[in-house]
Amino acid sequence: MDHPFIRVAAVLAAAAVMGVVAVAARQPLIVGFIATGILVGPAGFGWVTGAEGGGMELGLLADLGIAVLLFLVGLKLDPKLVRSTGPVALATGLGQVLFTSVVGFGIALALGLEWLPALYVAVALTFSSTIIIVKLLSDKRELDDLHGRIAVGFLIVQDIVVVIALITIASIGAADSDNLSTALGTTLLKVAGFVGSVWLAMRFVLPRFLGWLSHNRELLLLFALSWAIALAGAAQALEFSAEVGSFLAGFALASTPYREAIASRLIALRDFLLLFFFIQLGAELELEATGALFGEALVLSVFVLIGNPLIVLAIMGAMGYRARTAFLAGLTVAQISEFSLILVALGLSFGHVDRSILGLVTTVGLITIGLSTYMILYSGPIHDRIGPWLKVFERKKLVRAELEHDASGEVLDAIVIGLGRHGRYVAESLLERGRRVLGVDIDPDALEASRRAGMAVLFGDASEPELCAALPLEHARWVISTVPRADAALALVHGLRAVGYRGQVVMTAHAPGDEARFKAAGADVVLTPYALAADHLLDQVCGRDGAQDSG
Repeated sequence: MDHPFIRVAAVLAAAAVMGVVAVAARQPLIVGFIATGILVGPAGFGWVTGAEGGGMELGLLADLGIAVLLFLVGLKLDPKLVRSTGPVALATGLGQVLFTSVVGFGIALALGLEWLPALYVAVALTFSSTIIIVKLLSDKRELDDLHGRIAVGFLIVQDIVVVIALITIASIGAADSDNLSTALGTTLLKVAGFVGSVWLAMRFVLPRFLGWLSHNRELLLLFALSWAIALAGAAQALEFSAEVGSFLAGFALASTPYREAIASRLIALRDFLLLFFFIQLGAELELEATGALFGEALVLSVFVLIGNPLIVLAIMGAMGYRARTAFLAGLTVAQISEFSLILVALGLSFGHVDRSILGLVTTVGLITIGLSTYMILYSGPIHDRIGPWLKVFERKKLVRAELEHDASGEVLDAIVIGLGRHGRYVAESLLERGRRVLGVDIDPDALEASRRAGMAVLFGDASEPELCAALPLEHARWVISTVPRADAALALVHGLRAVGYRGQVVMTAHAPGDEARFKAAGADVVLTPYALAADHLLDQVCGRDGAQDSG
């Protein structure tokens, strides 16, 4: 199968078949896609041989998928959330890495490994897959929940640690490298320069440039994608992880009002491109070496599946979080990462470990990725069963830290969608009455005028089906639509009810018959501004005529 187009088509067809099988068997799609990679990889049909040789185009698509995924994660990570979840993310991320590496090293030595291979195995066990976890949390709509925000925070901490680990190993293993302190010093300078450049763009360039681009949504989306991939490429050129670059690209846009409009349009592209990541992950698994140390792999897998969540549970409990929040966050570290395989493969290239160790870590990856996927997908029912036993990790005193984080999403009195003359009048009248309002519109000029009036604003299109999922509905008592197009308004009502919004929905009828249609769709209140204005005018005219007649 020499033609790249035919190869990609065959791989997609196999993924579709395996996806159907996974759905029919009530299995997660991720498991089906990894199985597709095994099927089409060297262990199966041999259509995909990894990034080397015949699989270059699939590897590129997988890398683009990772870049888009981490870009979207950065977009969701508003700087306010970083300030609120930063301490717990740092403490949990570093604490879990330290615990897993120390205890894992002891377990590996007890299993009979030499100290250097044991060290590699221990470090490999500390890293969790940001890509898999974010995808699962996104599918469950839990990225914006408290445990989801904390999980993303400590997964980013882990990614930073793995970059440092890879740089350190490369510096030690390369025969012609500079000394370690010089290499690390150079790396720190690169980090400072890279982050500083992104901050300058975030502070002085991007807000105005995006405001100009927002008049054309296609240009806005094109710029966002090019920005994400450019920073991912720049990070790779500086010998960092591409994930760090694309994450920073998203974070730089997170405080702008255009982030939800960008994110909603990239979700489908993200899901398509990530398919190739999971296929590549399955194709690159070293299956021929997995059976030699299966017993040892099983012991290490149990440690990762149980020990990692427990240490997160203990740390978050000590910091004052409820057991349920800590448990849901802890489940996200119950597997090892694709970076674990990269790290051991790097050690293999330097002669620090042999292929049996790569097979051992591969087997642990297969077991933990497969089982942790189910643990995360069914985290609610699992907690319902074992929740009473988890109370031992919860502090008796009221959890102040968690209450502060729960309050990080400000309670809104109303979300006003459509900031034309009528919508802006409604929103500003609510503001004058001391109400907390979020204004949503696709017109950047209307958003800028409302922002100057002191209103929180969000760039969004009522006709986009993803808008409802992007709105902070859990914090809003009312959603008020002044959208003039009846079809867009109807789609908005259906979307609000589909995502489970339980507040009051107010629609605006601009044409005869709209009021009945909106009521039938589930609107609680329907405003008829033209009819009300006409009634008010007639009252004024008739009242004045009556007064003249009586005179």
